[in-house]
Amino acid sequence: MRAMVIEENGGPEVLRPSEVPDPVPGPGEVVVDVTARGVNFIDIYQRSGLYEVPLPFVPGMEAAGVVTAVGEGVEDLSAGQRVGWAMAPGAYAERAAVKASLVVPVPDGVSDEQAAALLLQGMTAHSLTHSVHPVSEGETVLVHAAAGGTGLLLTQLAKARGARVIGTVSTEAKERIAREAGADEVVRYTETPVAEAVRELTGGEGVAAVYDGVGRDTFDAGLASLRPRGVLVLFGQSSGPVAPVDPQRLNAAGSVYLTRPSLAHFVADRQELLGRAGDLFSLLAQGRLDVRIGGRYPLADAGRAHTDLASRRTSGKLLLV
Repeated sequence: MRAMVIEENGGPEVLRPSEVPDPVPGPGEVVVDVTARGVNFIDIYQRSGLYEVPLPFVPGMEAAGVVTAVGEGVEDLSAGQRVGWAMAPGAYAERAAVKASLVVPVPDGVSDEQAAALLLQGMTAHSLTHSVHPVSEGETVLVHAAAGGTGLLLTQLAKARGARVIGTVSTEAKERIAREAGADEVVRYTETPVAEAVRELTGGEGVAAVYDGVGRDTFDAGLASLRPRGVLVLFGQSSGPVAPVDPQRLNAAGSVYLTRPSLAHFVADRQELLGRAGDLFSLLAQGRLDVRIGGRYPLADAGRAHTDLASRRTSGKLLLV
């Protein structure tokens, strides 16, 4: 079968199509014919070596498709079933062997592309708004990169819980996209200092939570945007890692909290995984959640998809199909 194999860390050029043996399911695994794959920043981090992964490897942590073979001990999945997964490697291939414990059924009414576009970023957004900082009705939160794949889902889920959402974007076109997702206020960080705008929009109080997947470029502004005892939820670093932080800064900002969550710790239990995925699929099927697909690429063009995602000029979710 064909797969994109990374043999050394580096830029997008290290993503090379190769012929590799078809996978065989081991105990507790299923083999899936992959129809759609989500492209995520974690793929870039692993490709570049920022996140260490043993070489060589097939990247891709999120996909959807059809089960073709079931390993020993798998009882709740069967051949012919449509499924999706996140937080398991090997998606940049025509077929993948995946731990059954990480695979979720995809219901009728949700397409393979929608499932591949939703699971990793959707469950991330769900865990951030429902568990890391459970959004309360009437509070105001700040979402950085509000027109990105995770930002759009964060905005919608926070709005569904009754929050007022301030989003940050870079362009007028992205502002329109963020507002269509439900953002109440949008700050173009290329034109206006974010913290200053947030203080003005909140009457000087600041926001209850900042959801920041950008990292280095937005961290200081996010910290300065919090109300006393607010929460800075740093869940990514698309602009680069944040420099070490003196805890005294949290005191000076108003006894605020800083957390660096990972989705893996919020879907570690299979019932929690199925619950989060089920909530998202239900909202999607009901038309209460919109998944914006910002680009579709052939599998062989994975390098171009990485370049486009890293440019931060895209909006919505990028897929390899």
